[in-house]
Parts: sequence; structure tokens; C-alpha cells
Amino acid sequence: MESLKKRRERSLKLIEKLGELYPELTCELSHQNAYELLIATILSAQCTDKRVNLVTPALFERYPTIKDMAEADPNELIEYIRSTGFFNNKSKNIIACCQALIERFDAEVPASIDELTSLPGVGRKTANVILNHIYHVPAIVVDTHVGRISRHLGLTRETDATKVEFELMNILPKDAWIAWNHQLIKHGRSVCVSRRPKCEICKLRELCPGPYTK
Repeated sequence: MESLKKRRERSLKLIEKLGELYPELTCELSHQNAYELLIATILSAQCTDKRVNLVTPALFERYPTIKDMAEADPNELIEYIRSTGFFNNKSKNIIACCQALIERFDAEVPASIDELTSLPGVGRKTANVILNHIYHVPAIVVDTHVGRISRHLGLTRETDATKVEFELMNILPKDAWIAWNHQLIKHGRSVCVSRRPKCEICKLRELCPGPYTK
């Protein structure tokens, strides 16, 4: 594997190219506030953003506030989120999360990684999504696309999401962290797809040392 210095140097070229390919940075999960994004991100675990976006309009019409969700009947909530999968655990975590927000944070979504990850059902990925999109705090969100493509690009060999996050934080300049999340997700959906990456049309090919460039 390349030295840290070389990976940092190559990452700058990757950041430049990704910026040309994907200049617009938008959150794929529909939301109007921190509460909605928090719930949508919890629902997105093992589920597509597209599916979550189909579910959340009716969900937030029924439970428009943190208080409403904290008082939800679990069986009723399940019927709103069933199609996102793992609905029993998600229902339990969402209600407990909203109860914790009321009890410990005055019904406000906190703005620190430690406080966010103290909430039921909230891991580092979900917390970093909130930090990025609501509070504009630089953070690296390691979903399956970000982890997989970062490995393809030879920036890390780690498979654990938290370890990938911290290694990328040591390689990428901080002002590129938020964009990296968006751009690799878009690249993973359109070009560097999981089962059959389209290396022949990939604009990052010259900067990619992975086996898929051979």
C-alpha cells in the first residue's frame, strides 16, 4: 500500500476530479428539519434512500414532532415503516430516541458526535449525517459506498466503518469531508457499482490503483 504521504497527495487529485464529476452536493433523504433527517437516517439502515423517501411523508404527517413520535404506539408506527425492513428494531429505537431527546436535550437534536451517538439507534454514520446536513460540521459518513470505493481507490484497507472513517480523516483535507460523502455515494450508484463496476467508463480510473483498473 502507498505511504500516507502519497495517499494524501493522490486524494487531492481525486477530490478535484470528483468535484468536476459531481459538483452539486445534496442530501438524498428528504427532510425539512433535524428531527426528520434523524428519523429518516435511522430508517435508511439496510434500506434505500428512495424507499425511505416513499415512507416519510405519511410518517411525518402522522408524527410531526419529536413529542408525537415519543408517544407513538409501537404497533402503529411499525405499519408506517414496515417496508423499510427491520421494522421492529427501528420502531423501538425511534421511539426510545425521541424519548431521550425530550428527557435529555429539551426535544432538540444535539450538535455533537458524543451526544448524538448516546441516543438509541444512532451510530456514527447517522450522527455524522446530522452533523453534515444540519449543523454543517465536517464529518465523514462511511456507508457501504464510501467504504467500498475508498478501498478500491487504495486509500484504506480497513473494512470496519469506524476505522475507515478515522483513516480517511487522516488522509483527506477537512474541507473535503462533506463533499467526499456525497460524491462517492453518487459514484457508487452510477459507475463504481458493487457487483459490476463500470471501470471502462470511470473517470477516476487513472487515479485508481485497485484491481478493477487492470
